[in-house]
Amino acid sequence: MLALFIKLILAHFIGDFLLQPQKWVTHKEKHKHKSKYLYWHILVHLGALLLVLQANLNYWLGLLIIIISHYSIDVIKLHLKSILNNRLLFGLDQLAHLIIIALVVGIYQPYQFTINSLYHPAFLLLITSLLAVTVVSSIIMRTVISKWYLKEDSNGKSLKNAGEYIGILERLLVFVFIVTQHWEGIGFLLAAKSVFRFGDLSKAKDRKLTEYILIGSLLSFGLAIVFGLSYQYVLRLI
Repeated sequence: MLALFIKLILAHFIGDFLLQPQKWVTHKEKHKHKSKYLYWHILVHLGALLLVLQANLNYWLGLLIIIISHYSIDVIKLHLKSILNNRLLFGLDQLAHLIIIALVVGIYQPYQFTINSLYHPAFLLLITSLLAVTVVSSIIMRTVISKWYLKEDSNGKSLKNAGEYIGILERLLVFVFIVTQHWEGIGFLLAAKSVFRFGDLSKAKDRKLTEYILIGSLLSFGLAIVFGLSYQYVLRLI
């Protein structure tokens, strides 16, 4: 099952990203289903599928489903371009393609899945830990740091909510490093963040901004480490 899924994902990456020039994308957005490059794009996908599947025609039904659905999804995406924003449209487009690929894999190698597996303690623990590292930690940090308000860190020159998203991503990375037993990655991440923050700290008129950033960074890393270690400890008890 895994081998077939990887092959189909590889073909998708080749067709949708590697071998789709910007010229094709622009032409498709302008002419939509009348664009000749839309059909070239579908042919490239077919070629990529045949290549990774070694032209095994035993998968003819899956090939047919993927090609027809890919064309349909792309046409719908092109016509929704003026209605939805690019980020949402891109996400929905890729999600639809992945769902089709998963369904095709299920045709040839049925999934051994039951609804009860969603309630397995290990899965529930993972979901709980991910929520703790992302949403819960963000609220904890916002509550703790709200004690201080610095005009220097909210002068409108940074991207909206960028700090919160950066924090979520760094805590996810720390969590992954702990779970995979790569503690050196945490040191590298902390060093990289310090380098990027050096400009802010060097321009600070006093120690307040330095202390503010240091508290936020240590709190963010600390929460990620605590939740990561807690996940590992509880997982061993299951």
